[in-house]
Amino acid sequence: MWKTQQCPQDWKRSVFIPTPKKSNAEECSNYRTIALISHASKVMLKILQARLQRYVNRELPDVQAGFRKGRGTRDQIANICWIIEKAREFQKNIKLITWRWKLYPRMLRNVAEIDLSTSVLGQKVSMPICVGATAMQCMAHVDGELATVRACRSLGTGMMLSSWATSSIEEVAEAGPEAIRWLQLYIYKDREVTKQLVRRAERMGYKAIFVTVDTPYLGNRFDDVRNRFKMPPQLRMKNFETNDLAFSPKENFGDKSGLAAYVAKAIDPSISWEDIKWLRRLTSLPIVAKGILRGDDAKAAVKHGLDGILVSNHGARQLDGVPATIDVLPEIVEAVEGKVEVFLDGGVRKGTDVLKALALGAKAVFVGRPIIWGLASQGEKGVQDVLEILKEEFWLAMALSGCQNVKVIDKTLKADTCEEERHQSSSDSFSCLSMMVKTWL
Repeated sequence: MWKTQQCPQDWKRSVFIPTPKKSNAEECSNYRTIALISHASKVMLKILQARLQRYVNRELPDVQAGFRKGRGTRDQIANICWIIEKAREFQKNIKLITWRWKLYPRMLRNVAEIDLSTSVLGQKVSMPICVGATAMQCMAHVDGELATVRACRSLGTGMMLSSWATSSIEEVAEAGPEAIRWLQLYIYKDREVTKQLVRRAERMGYKAIFVTVDTPYLGNRFDDVRNRFKMPPQLRMKNFETNDLAFSPKENFGDKSGLAAYVAKAIDPSISWEDIKWLRRLTSLPIVAKGILRGDDAKAAVKHGLDGILVSNHGARQLDGVPATIDVLPEIVEAVEGKVEVFLDGGVRKGTDVLKALALGAKAVFVGRPIIWGLASQGEKGVQDVLEILKEEFWLAMALSGCQNVKVIDKTLKADTCEEERHQSSSDSFSCLSMMVKTWL
């Protein structure tokens, strides 16, 4: 069964592994499933997230849903030990924010009135919770990025538009003329393509460029490979005119992930700090490096004139084994010495997550997957609901921590749990499960 991968579909789509009963090991009916980690499930399946995720899985076709939750490499079924390790990676962003970092609230601080507002790259936002770049949003809802930017305008926060959007730079600007908009940018092999994206963003009033630096190639995403992912026939990346750059569904990518093939063909893997210099000369807009995970890279970004750093591991979908973003945030903040603004994405699911990120030095956080779940559920209203829930939770977290405004949030609010406690809470169940699996094999 493991060689042919002829097993029930729900085994492939969940964070579960099969456990054999005492019977014929060749029969699927003689297997049951067990959850990998009960504690992580409590975090990941909190009420809002569980409801939205179930809705997405039910309403979207397999290929689209797989793209939204996809992460991992090919041997997900054949190598059970790999599944265990991958589950550890999948939950790392959320787990470390929730478990590792603790909050130490101040008392008797008069929190009758609380101001959540802050600024991002000189633009005032109602809260330090912004919408991150997620590609091809029309796969989740017919209004796609247009619904998202309208929701951001309603909440008074900013939206980072993906270059790979299914709505154009101009369409999003027209849908949210008063919204704060930033453009996420890849550097293409054809530099003229990149240049024109920047020029269009400037003309349409976008306030900054977030250049992705962690994708010379696309990570090996098992769900995308299995589903042979490509764009639905009615959609295209609308910032590009030609079929090859617009990721046309008419193209044949064979047995591979279409998006991986697109990146290999279009995105320049040779980019270096020299290209960042070129981009800096190209525009006067603030430029943020998206995907930095090391202190020395952060220092290099400052040296090359960048205006900010977004600590990101691309939703844990690029390189297996990278740290959670919350784990490297203190190193990045220390490295830049206050010279540029530092932001964080990855694993932000609750208001207390936002508070912890700010206590560790982030100016604001960017949210991705929860926004898509809200979009898939109810379009603009769904995105508004997600942002409002996070805003209300953040407000309460600030009140209970004795913070009247974001300026008083500092590192005295948080503390790192000890290494022994962290290992005991996160590794024991994996170790036992690994031993059981190795016995079966």
